Amino acid sequence: MNHSQWKTRRIKTLREGTVEESPAYVEAGHALALGQAVYGHRTALGLSQSELACRAGMTQPQISNVEGGDSAPTLPLLTRLTVALDAALTIRLDDGSSTFVFTPHQAR
Repeated sequence: MNHSQWKTRRIKTLREGTVEESPAYVEAGHALALGQAVYGHRTALGLSQSELACRAGMTQPQISNVEGGDSAPTLPLLTRLTVALDAALTIRLDDGSSTFVFTPHQAR
């Protein structure tokens, strides 16, 4: 499910009430939440997508896919991103919602 479909479904839910959420819809929401967290922390550090990709051993298009919520993260991917962003990652999954928070490491 792409971002446009996810957003359309959310708007429909707000207008008409509850819509049954499929597992794919919930997963897309998690991927989008992660992407927003990566984007927020990357921009706070003043890094470009290319710079983050280089730090994480990835390509710029892969970072773009993560930030756009177009990919489901694996544990190795999350590990590479936290190292590249010099941060700890806290993930909260609760009843279909998710929160991803990158906490910067203190100066060493």
